[in-house]
Amino acid sequence: MAVDELQAIIQRCQILEEADFKGEDFNLFQVAGQKCLEDGYASQLLEVIQNEKNKVIIKNMGWNLISPLVRCIFMYKQEDDKREHCLKILDQLAQLCNPKELFLGLLEQIEQTSGEQVCQTVMLLLQPLQTVLLKLQNKKAYSVGLSLAMIMNQLTPLPVPYTKQQIQEDKLGLCQCCNAVVGFAKPFVNEVVKSMEKSSEYSDMELKEELVKFCMKSLKYPLLTAQLEQLEGIEEHPFRHFATEIIDILWDIKELIPLVFLHHKGKSPHWENQEFADIERKNSADSLACLSYLMFVQHFGIDCFPMVFSPSYLLQCNMTHIEVLLKRTEESMLSKGLDLFESCLLRMEDNSLLHQYLEFRDFINVPQDLVKVMTLCPIEHLRKKSLNILQLFIDKFDAEGKYTLFRCLLKTSNHAGVEGYIIKNIKDQIHLSLTKACDNIWFTGHHLISLLDLVLLLPEGAETDLLQNSDRIMASLNLLRYLVIKDCESDNQTGVWTTLAKIEQNFLKPLHVGLNMSKAHYEAEIKNKKENRRETQSPNTVCSVSVSGEKMPAMTTEMQLQVLHSALFTFDLIESVLARVEELIEVKIKAVMDENS
Repeated sequence: MAVDELQAIIQRCQILEEADFKGEDFNLFQVAGQKCLEDGYASQLLEVIQNEKNKVIIKNMGWNLISPLVRCIFMYKQEDDKREHCLKILDQLAQLCNPKELFLGLLEQIEQTSGEQVCQTVMLLLQPLQTVLLKLQNKKAYSVGLSLAMIMNQLTPLPVPYTKQQIQEDKLGLCQCCNAVVGFAKPFVNEVVKSMEKSSEYSDMELKEELVKFCMKSLKYPLLTAQLEQLEGIEEHPFRHFATEIIDILWDIKELIPLVFLHHKGKSPHWENQEFADIERKNSADSLACLSYLMFVQHFGIDCFPMVFSPSYLLQCNMTHIEVLLKRTEESMLSKGLDLFESCLLRMEDNSLLHQYLEFRDFINVPQDLVKVMTLCPIEHLRKKSLNILQLFIDKFDAEGKYTLFRCLLKTSNHAGVEGYIIKNIKDQIHLSLTKACDNIWFTGHHLISLLDLVLLLPEGAETDLLQNSDRIMASLNLLRYLVIKDCESDNQTGVWTTLAKIEQNFLKPLHVGLNMSKAHYEAEIKNKKENRRETQSPNTVCSVSVSGEKMPAMTTEMQLQVLHSALFTFDLIESVLARVEELIEVKIKAVMDENS
């Protein structure tokens, strides 16, 4: 029945001129063709399409069959003959239909797909879409760009497989689809390459620009999110292969090196809406950061890279990208930022990075971002890695650079543990200055005194939360103890003896007062808890306690007592070091007085 209806429409249209086809004819052809497909007459429909007499009809009306054809292909199983017939029909339509009409039909089909069928639909329609685009004469670059943009927009919402198991399963087909899209783009890349070979000044930039846009989108998704390390048991990592292909395209069209070194290549689109402009800028920054990661960490395309740049210049070029990645919270992006930073630093000799680099905004922002990763990131191995990289960054600077960086981090970190770590680094630099033959003016004399003003003080005087700041306080006391032992009053290389009165006023005396207040407070709390426990006759009563101004999770009385005793132990430790420092100062002063008498 369906085939008869189709034949009747075909016979009627065969006698008409192409210009005489009416809207009604298109509708009747679509309905009859769709019914043939749905009723299982795909082979008969294929014969109609292959008939030379129907060439003009198919050229004008065939594109209407794309939507029902795709539905039927997914409905039949792989080995079904009907599915094979449908695939042949799709191939014939790509060869025979009006390219412009079929292009719009294919694109509409890709746009309408969603969920689990996105990758299947894209892979199914890539070949016919490529065939049609290669036939287009007008607006070819625009059409290629529109196709690639539509495909990437449809893929972007899909989750990127990250673990080895997810990559192997490739549940939604994303890995396979991404590599298929690169194959789809290859003929257009070749067109650009051939045009560039013919003329040193490539006149038609449109197609090239569309390919650059596609590569930039691919760098942001899926490559920025993807796990790109070599995985044992996966012979050809699909995302590593995809990354190689994207880098190859950029190299072939001579855009790889300019993109690595220029933060915005060519004209950025002008957006009247500021929100759109910000989104465009952020997307571009993400893509370029991923490109740098691929080149300098994974070494994709590194063979093409000119080996003439100094390690410090490469670090400078990459600091913008590192900053972009360290501001992200996703593990895949954060880890890429840390790897890129580490890779750039490992190329450099210790003490070789000039202090003038700290005049660049990125060189101040990145260590601050690193501190945030160290203190706020919930992923332990990334916190540890960021600490190691901070030390690596410190080690690369010259003495003045280290000095400037220490001052900056002491003022901005707002974290006692980080401040304690920086103070330990200051102590190490002072030790090098005192034990080396060469004179280091930045960690002795008046420069050091200025730095000690930031170190040897309590942020809020006697009212400072000593428990919260215990790491910083202990590091400061250890530094002061070292200075008193190592630097004789007669030499006074560090200047600590000149500023001793100020240290006592700003640090030692307030610390004494703070310790007495804190110990009294916590001892009273312990006494309180013990009395309450006796009254309730139950050691397991659950209640809450505040430590350092923060409410702790609900705990039994015994657990609270343990916390309070632990705090007292910390105070005792601080007090014992403080007493030792004061004892050393007294001994040194007495020795000098005895010498003078």
